[in-house]
Amino acid sequence: QVQLVESGGGLVQPGGSLRLSCAASGSIFSINLMAWYLQAPGKERELVARISSDGSTNYADSVKGRFTISRDNAKNTVFLQMNSLKPEDTAIYYCNIRWGPVGFTRDSWGQGTQVTVSS
Repeated sequence: QVQLVESGGGLVQPGGSLRLSCAASGSIFSINLMAWYLQAPGKERELVARISSDGSTNYADSVKGRFTISRDNAKNTVFLQMNSLKPEDTAIYYCNIRWGPVGFTRDSWGQGTQVTVSS
């Protein structure tokens, strides 16, 4: 069984920073993509950033230049450094890890962590 445990969310003022972490444990192997998604109230879940096994990254236009995704392969952990936070960044943030051998990949999700940007 695979577990993803997220941490680092909270309340921050506009312009502030937060760092999210997501650690995977259990019978997980051959991790490929690691990503962060957000879901705002009443909206669908959307991709924030993702990082592949070779370190290449993709970001949503809304967070480019402000957020940085990184990973620690030795610890099966993915991070999201969020700077210059805006009220519109308020959402529940979920980590996602795609793992397994080619042709048998699986997606695992964290439980979500609340990020609130407000003065």
